[in-house]
Amino acid sequence: MNTQPRQSQIIENKSVDYVPESERQGKSHSLFTLWFCTNIAPLAVVSGAIATETFHLNVISALTAIVAGHLFGGIFLALTSAQGPKVGIPQMVQSRAQFGRYGSLLVISFTTVIYLGFFISNISLSGKVINNVFPSMPVSSATVIGAILATAIGIVGYHFIHRINKVGAWIMGAALILGLALMVSQPFPADFWSRGSMSAAGWFGTFCIGAVWQISFSPYTSDYSRYLPANVGIARPFIATYLGACGGTILAFIFGMMAVNIAPTSDAMMSVRHATGWLGPILMVLFLINIICHNSMNLYGAVLSLITAVQTFRPHWTPGAAVRLVVSALVLVGSVLVALAASQNFVSFFINLILALIAVLIPWIVINLLDFYYVNKQKYDVEAIFRADGGRYGLLNTQALLVYFAGILVQVPFVENAFLSGPYANLIPGVDISWIISFVVTSIAYPIFHRKTQPLLARVSDSNA
Repeated sequence: MNTQPRQSQIIENKSVDYVPESERQGKSHSLFTLWFCTNIAPLAVVSGAIATETFHLNVISALTAIVAGHLFGGIFLALTSAQGPKVGIPQMVQSRAQFGRYGSLLVISFTTVIYLGFFISNISLSGKVINNVFPSMPVSSATVIGAILATAIGIVGYHFIHRINKVGAWIMGAALILGLALMVSQPFPADFWSRGSMSAAGWFGTFCIGAVWQISFSPYTSDYSRYLPANVGIARPFIATYLGACGGTILAFIFGMMAVNIAPTSDAMMSVRHATGWLGPILMVLFLINIICHNSMNLYGAVLSLITAVQTFRPHWTPGAAVRLVVSALVLVGSVLVALAASQNFVSFFINLILALIAVLIPWIVINLLDFYYVNKQKYDVEAIFRADGGRYGLLNTQALLVYFAGILVQVPFVENAFLSGPYANLIPGVDISWIISFVVTSIAYPIFHRKTQPLLARVSDSNA
């Protein structure tokens, strides 16, 4: 682990290394704008429409389910974000403290696939949106442009991503609030309030979508808070992340839900365009910019995860900006080739695969939070995390891995996705409750079976080994 300060005027010069206090800067409120802007995205708008279009809730029931789901899931996202200033390392590097140096590779592999899947999906989406805004541009060319722009932002890195989202939060937030004002200022359809009904299954299904939405961002979080000074504590980054992530996503979900009820069409984004009148075309351009900025975070996270995986086998290697640039370029080329070569059916298959893999994040986040807050009392031996032998955390934490696998396996009887339908998948019709089963089982098992490590102070003498 290199703790010597290194400065770069434009491109972030770190990748997966520890950020020493001499390089820490910024305020916790930057996490609010980052997560607020990130979550005002087309996918969030479309997902909000599911509450009434798929689950057939009435407007009031949909509103309460959306708000409750995100407020619940946001707790876990914010708790992982608050770890960043304490440890000063990316989220996936930190996983070595829970699973061991080599054991963490399993989680890193799953997370990398999810990052890449979302990056490929979003560059395909950005290509279509660019083509929609500029019809004379072929979709293939638009896809390449969208991918290059996202990669460029990701290469510049941490501080630039924060700056873009700081500006974007005000613009996107104002645009959506204005859009909502335009929606409610016009006469509602006659059946606006009476359409749909309150159902326990529909409400819980919408709640689950909101909760899982927030939890699925957890592998990103400390990547974007690790440069904050350690003295900001836990509460301030938690509150900033929580309010930003929940506020932005709730706004986007409600925006989509309202649009499809005011101007019903076969496509949620088309409903947005119709329901917001003159603002519609402007929103499409803003959503395009948002997709590109958001996708830069997918690229950034994928690159950090890939470098973390390689660095696991090269413990004395300290990769910097040049390595991050090269890996980013490789990810860009590979992702664009996949996006351009894939048929629409393949892309749909790939998205379903990524959504299925999110199930592996549920036991991970439970183990991560319990280990950091309950077992280790918010203190990690960062020096040991970078040691070749894993230090006090070892190379392979078999107890944690067994609990992790158990958290995945208990979901199987209840899971419902494009690849598998368990025997109890319809316990609540139309609702996937497998993640809740995993959450409960992992929460009980990990405190019981976790491996006790030596006290932190007992290893100080080994810190330079």
